[in-house]
Amino acid sequence: MPKLTFFNLPEIKRNKLIKAAEAEFSRVPLSQASISNIVKAAEIPRGSFYQYFENKEDAYYFLLEEQWNKRQDKFIASLNKYNGDIFEAFKELFQLMLEEKKTEDGYNFLKNALLNVTHEIEDVFTRIFDEKQIDSNKLKEITPLINKDCLNISGEEEFYHIIQIITSVTFRNLVEKYTRNMSKEEALENFVIEMNLLKKGLYK
Repeated sequence: MPKLTFFNLPEIKRNKLIKAAEAEFSRVPLSQASISNIVKAAEIPRGSFYQYFENKEDAYYFLLEEQWNKRQDKFIASLNKYNGDIFEAFKELFQLMLEEKKTEDGYNFLKNALLNVTHEIEDVFTRIFDEKQIDSNKLKEITPLINKDCLNISGEEEFYHIIQIITSVTFRNLVEKYTRNMSKEEALENFVIEMNLLKKGLYK
Protein backbone atom coordinates (compact mmCIF):
# COMPACT_ATOMS: atom_id res chain seq x y z
CA MET A 1 0.00 0.00 0.00
CA PRO A 2 1.42 3.43 -0.89
CA LYS A 3 2.47 5.77 1.87
CA LEU A 4 0.36 8.75 2.85
CA THR A 5 2.77 11.06 1.03
CA PHE A 6 1.71 9.46 -2.26
CA PHE A 7 -1.95 10.29 -1.69
CA ASN A 8 -1.03 13.80 -0.63
CA LEU A 9 0.70 14.49 -3.94
CA PRO A 10 -0.93 17.03 -6.29
CA GLU A 11 -3.12 15.12 -8.75
CA ILE A 12 -1.01 16.04 -11.79
CA LYS A 13 2.20 14.82 -10.14
CA ARG A 14 0.53 11.67 -8.80
CA ASN A 15 -0.91 10.78 -12.22
CA LYS A 16 2.47 11.34 -13.86
CA LEU A 17 4.08 8.92 -11.43
CA ILE A 18 1.31 6.37 -12.02
CA LYS A 19 1.71 6.61 -15.81
CA ALA A 20 5.48 6.22 -15.51
CA ALA A 21 5.14 3.14 -13.30
CA GLU A 22 2.48 1.54 -15.51
CA ALA A 23 4.65 2.11 -18.58
CA GLU A 24 7.57 0.32 -16.95
CA PHE A 25 5.40 -2.52 -15.64
CA SER A 26 3.90 -2.88 -19.12
CA ARG A 27 7.36 -3.22 -20.66
CA VAL A 28 8.78 -6.08 -18.60
CA PRO A 29 7.78 -8.48 -15.79
CA LEU A 30 7.88 -7.09 -12.26
CA SER A 31 11.16 -8.86 -11.51
CA GLN A 32 12.87 -6.98 -14.35
CA ALA A 33 11.22 -3.60 -13.81
CA SER A 34 13.54 -0.70 -13.05
CA ILE A 35 12.83 1.99 -10.47
CA SER A 36 15.39 4.13 -12.32
CA ASN A 37 13.20 4.07 -15.44
CA ILE A 38 10.13 4.99 -13.41
CA VAL A 39 11.68 7.99 -11.65
CA LYS A 40 13.28 9.18 -14.89
CA ALA A 41 9.93 9.14 -16.72
CA ALA A 42 8.15 10.69 -13.74
CA GLU A 43 10.90 13.32 -13.45
CA ILE A 44 11.37 12.83 -9.72
CA PRO A 45 14.47 12.03 -7.62
CA ARG A 46 14.98 8.34 -6.85
CA GLY A 47 14.69 9.09 -3.14
CA SER A 48 11.22 10.51 -3.70
CA PHE A 49 10.00 7.14 -4.98
CA TYR A 50 10.68 5.64 -1.56
CA GLN A 51 8.73 8.44 0.07
CA TYR A 52 5.69 7.17 -1.83
CA PHE A 53 6.23 3.39 -1.96
CA GLU A 54 8.18 0.83 0.07
CA ASN A 55 9.58 -0.73 -3.10
CA LYS A 56 8.62 -1.52 -6.70
CA GLU A 57 6.45 -4.46 -5.57
CA ASP A 58 4.42 -2.08 -3.42
CA ALA A 59 3.82 0.19 -6.42
CA TYR A 60 3.09 -2.71 -8.77
CA TYR A 61 0.41 -4.43 -6.70
CA PHE A 62 -1.24 -1.14 -5.77
CA LEU A 63 -1.55 -0.17 -9.45
CA LEU A 64 -2.71 -3.67 -10.41
CA GLU A 65 -5.46 -3.55 -7.80
CA GLU A 66 -6.51 -0.10 -9.01
CA GLN A 67 -6.82 -1.35 -12.59
CA TRP A 68 -8.75 -4.45 -11.52
CA ASN A 69 -11.08 -2.34 -9.39
CA LYS A 70 -12.13 -0.49 -12.54
CA ARG A 71 -13.11 -3.81 -14.13
CA GLN A 72 -14.98 -4.81 -11.00
CA ASP A 73 -17.11 -1.71 -11.43
CA LYS A 74 -18.03 -3.02 -14.89
CA PHE A 75 -18.90 -6.37 -13.29
CA ILE A 76 -21.25 -4.63 -10.87
CA ALA A 77 -22.94 -2.88 -13.80
CA SER A 78 -23.36 -6.26 -15.53
CA LEU A 79 -24.90 -7.82 -12.43
CA ASN A 80 -27.47 -5.05 -12.38
CA LYS A 81 -28.08 -5.45 -16.11
CA TYR A 82 -28.71 -9.22 -15.85
CA ASN A 83 -30.72 -9.14 -12.62
CA GLY A 84 -28.05 -10.85 -10.56
CA ASP A 85 -27.24 -13.67 -13.01
CA ILE A 86 -23.59 -14.21 -12.10
CA PHE A 87 -22.86 -16.33 -15.17
CA GLU A 88 -24.11 -13.71 -17.61
CA ALA A 89 -22.31 -10.98 -15.68
CA PHE A 90 -19.00 -12.83 -15.89
CA LYS A 91 -19.52 -13.52 -19.59
CA GLU A 92 -20.06 -9.82 -20.25
CA LEU A 93 -17.07 -8.81 -18.13
CA PHE A 94 -14.87 -11.29 -20.00
CA GLN A 95 -16.09 -9.98 -23.36
CA LEU A 96 -15.58 -6.36 -22.30
CA MET A 97 -12.00 -7.13 -21.31
CA LEU A 98 -11.37 -8.83 -24.64
CA GLU A 99 -12.66 -5.75 -26.44
CA GLU A 100 -10.45 -3.27 -24.58
CA LYS A 101 -8.15 -1.34 -26.90
CA LYS A 102 -4.38 -1.19 -26.56
CA THR A 103 -4.72 2.55 -26.13
CA GLU A 104 -7.07 2.23 -23.15
CA ASP A 105 -5.82 3.05 -19.69
CA GLY A 106 -4.06 0.07 -18.12
CA TYR A 107 -4.53 -2.34 -21.04
CA ASN A 108 -0.83 -3.08 -21.60
CA PHE A 109 -0.19 -3.24 -17.87
CA LEU A 110 -2.91 -5.85 -17.32
CA LYS A 111 -1.87 -7.81 -20.41
CA ASN A 112 1.73 -7.98 -19.21
CA ALA A 113 0.56 -9.09 -15.76
CA LEU A 114 -1.44 -11.93 -17.33
CA LEU A 115 1.52 -12.91 -19.51
CA ASN A 116 3.75 -13.13 -16.43
CA VAL A 117 1.26 -14.42 -13.90
CA THR A 118 2.32 -15.39 -10.38
CA HIS A 119 0.32 -16.51 -7.36
CA GLU A 120 0.46 -12.93 -6.08
CA ILE A 121 -1.00 -11.58 -9.33
CA GLU A 122 -3.73 -14.23 -9.30
CA ASP A 123 -4.59 -13.21 -5.74
CA VAL A 124 -5.25 -9.64 -6.88
CA PHE A 125 -7.73 -10.86 -9.50
CA THR A 126 -9.58 -13.28 -7.22
CA ARG A 127 -9.37 -11.90 -3.68
CA ILE A 128 -12.47 -9.72 -4.05
CA PHE A 129 -14.54 -12.89 -3.77
CA ASP A 130 -12.44 -14.48 -1.04
CA GLU A 131 -14.53 -15.25 2.02
CA LYS A 132 -11.60 -13.97 4.11
CA GLN A 133 -12.21 -10.58 2.52
CA ILE A 134 -15.87 -10.51 3.51
CA ASP A 135 -15.53 -7.06 5.09
CA SER A 136 -14.19 -5.48 1.91
CA ASN A 137 -16.34 -2.70 0.50
CA LYS A 138 -16.43 -4.29 -2.95
CA LEU A 139 -17.60 -7.63 -1.63
CA LYS A 140 -20.32 -5.94 0.39
CA GLU A 141 -21.44 -4.16 -2.76
CA ILE A 142 -21.34 -7.19 -5.04
CA THR A 143 -22.81 -10.08 -3.04
CA PRO A 144 -26.29 -8.57 -2.50
CA LEU A 145 -26.59 -8.11 -6.26
CA ILE A 146 -26.10 -11.81 -7.02
CA ASN A 147 -29.32 -13.76 -7.44
CA LYS A 148 -28.66 -16.75 -5.16
CA ASP A 149 -32.08 -18.24 -5.91
CA CYS A 150 -30.72 -19.37 -9.29
CA LEU A 151 -27.79 -21.21 -7.73
CA ASN A 152 -27.84 -24.82 -6.57
CA ILE A 153 -26.42 -24.11 -3.13
CA SER A 154 -27.35 -24.97 0.43
CA GLY A 155 -25.72 -22.09 2.28
CA GLU A 156 -23.24 -19.24 2.40
CA GLU A 157 -20.20 -21.52 2.47
CA GLU A 158 -21.19 -23.20 -0.79
CA PHE A 159 -22.00 -19.78 -2.27
CA TYR A 160 -18.45 -18.54 -1.74
CA HIS A 161 -17.02 -21.78 -3.14
CA ILE A 162 -19.09 -21.33 -6.30
CA ILE A 163 -17.85 -17.75 -6.61
CA GLN A 164 -14.26 -18.94 -6.26
CA ILE A 165 -14.74 -21.58 -8.96
CA ILE A 166 -16.26 -19.14 -11.44
CA THR A 167 -13.62 -16.51 -10.69
CA SER A 168 -10.79 -19.03 -11.14
CA VAL A 169 -12.18 -20.20 -14.47
CA THR A 170 -12.49 -16.59 -15.64
CA PHE A 171 -8.93 -15.77 -14.60
CA ARG A 172 -7.49 -18.89 -16.25
CA ASN A 173 -9.26 -18.06 -19.52
CA LEU A 174 -7.85 -14.53 -19.46
CA VAL A 175 -4.35 -15.93 -18.93
CA GLU A 176 -4.77 -18.46 -21.74
CA LYS A 177 -6.02 -15.78 -24.13
CA TYR A 178 -2.71 -13.94 -23.92
CA THR A 179 -0.24 -16.77 -23.26
CA ARG A 180 -1.61 -18.78 -26.18
CA ASN A 181 -2.14 -15.66 -28.33
CA MET A 182 -5.74 -16.65 -28.99
CA SER A 183 -8.10 -14.55 -31.06
CA LYS A 184 -10.89 -12.72 -29.24
CA GLU A 185 -13.44 -15.01 -30.87
CA GLU A 186 -11.67 -18.23 -29.86
CA ALA A 187 -11.10 -17.03 -26.30
CA LEU A 188 -14.74 -15.99 -25.90
CA GLU A 189 -16.02 -19.26 -27.39
CA ASN A 190 -13.93 -21.33 -24.97
CA PHE A 191 -15.01 -19.23 -22.01
CA VAL A 192 -18.70 -19.41 -22.86
CA ILE A 193 -18.49 -23.21 -23.23
CA GLU A 194 -16.95 -23.52 -19.77
CA MET A 195 -19.43 -21.11 -18.20
CA ASN A 196 -22.34 -23.01 -19.73
CA LEU A 197 -20.95 -26.32 -18.46
CA LEU A 198 -20.73 -24.89 -14.96
CA LYS A 199 -24.20 -23.41 -15.24
CA LYS A 200 -25.76 -26.70 -16.38
CA GLY A 201 -23.73 -28.86 -14.03
CA LEU A 202 -21.17 -31.53 -14.85
CA TYR A 203 -22.97 -34.62 -13.55
CA LYS A 204 -26.02 -36.32 -15.04
